[in-house]
Amino acid sequence: MTIQLQDEKKVFGGRQLRYQHRSDVLDCDMTFSVFLPPHAESGKVPAVYWLSGLTCTDENFSSKAGAQRVAAELGLALIIPDTSPRGEQVPDDPDGAYDFGLGAGFYVNATQAPWAAHYQMYDYIVNELPKLVEAALPVSTERSISGHSMGGHGALVIGLRNPERYRAISAFSPIVNPTQCPWGEKALGNYLGTDKTAWRAYDAVCLLEDTGASKASIPSVLVDQGDADNFLAEQLMTENLVKVNDQQQLGMTIRYQPGYDHSYYFIASFIEEHLRFHAKALGVSATV
Repeated sequence: MTIQLQDEKKVFGGRQLRYQHRSDVLDCDMTFSVFLPPHAESGKVPAVYWLSGLTCTDENFSSKAGAQRVAAELGLALIIPDTSPRGEQVPDDPDGAYDFGLGAGFYVNATQAPWAAHYQMYDYIVNELPKLVEAALPVSTERSISGHSMGGHGALVIGLRNPERYRAISAFSPIVNPTQCPWGEKALGNYLGTDKTAWRAYDAVCLLEDTGASKASIPSVLVDQGDADNFLAEQLMTENLVKVNDQQQLGMTIRYQPGYDHSYYFIASFIEEHLRFHAKALGVSATV
């Protein structure tokens, strides 16, 4: 399995790269972006995997978040996958809605036709992509995970289900309880079927409840949520994560940020804190 370089830009002494490859897991061609800091010229560097939200591709975060300056200072690679399988053969929402199908893979392994043939984003993020990146690029097996909205949901679920793989988890405006919100009900119902017990494996709040998680059993977690986010009450339900965090004394840091909305302006405002949080968990504080 090989990757083909599609684009390269120099930024803050590092390299912003875009690659294409054939995904066996998703049965389609995929594109992902990578930022390599200057430190990668002399050896392997740890990575933060970033999962983006509904309608996004691999390019939204790299062009809007302003993350490269701090990542270059800290010696962190940024691995930025797409949000769903792609291609003419990949089915989309029959109504063309933005919240399901292309650009809305929800980081699950679909079990229902016709979605199961391609929508295996959980396995792609957890297994196939890291294996590919770590074999082809100067990126180590030390990693953490972050994301926004649907991607915040993905980061929480993937990090909580695989604590041995990720040193830390962070999220902006995550969908924390998708079994209980319209976005999640639509996506999980279509991808996984009508048995709602199967949905719980892809719901951060349910995972914490069902596993009886403790502070010692999960990675460090940082969540930022804007209190002016128009999706907060209906879709994101941050208070449900706060509740389980308090009940089980998990020690997660969950912050409401006054006046901030759901946009990349919010992410850009706090991405430096998140990357320094990940760097600490990964044991790096390098500067060039």
